[in-house]
Amino acid sequence: MLDIENLGLLGVFIAGAIPWMEAIAVVPAGILVGLDPIATVIAASLGNAITIFLFAYFASNIRARLINRRVQKGKSAEVAKLDKALKAFDSYGIYGLAVLGPILIGTQFAAAAAVTAGVKPLRTSILVTVSMFLWAILIATAMVVFDIKI
Repeated sequence: MLDIENLGLLGVFIAGAIPWMEAIAVVPAGILVGLDPIATVIAASLGNAITIFLFAYFASNIRARLINRRVQKGKSAEVAKLDKALKAFDSYGIYGLAVLGPILIGTQFAAAAAVTAGVKPLRTSILVTVSMFLWAILIATAMVVFDIKI
């Protein structure tokens, strides 16, 4: 049977899987509402990891759809977040993009940009996921150590 804690963790998992709702944003929210920090990091990271792998493996399809949708709406074909991610890749390489992606452009766009730039999807997925997980742990640890509450 699902109790309130498990429902909260399910919500954290789902929110972590939503693009633009990074695990590093969901983790503090989960901890602030009273969820277990370790379980929150795991749930948010697993949800986020799923979309990282999907964006990495379907990067070209996702990019084409985003561009087509923008063009159909009469907008420019440029996708600002993806362009920003590609510039970050050019500046910092895959390791820099993996480390900075979660806080600057989002993990999914970091993964898509790396693959678009030529990095293999599995390597990209692993590097971006590990970085996101480390960021989530760092944020959760800081919240617990400094006793940050509502």
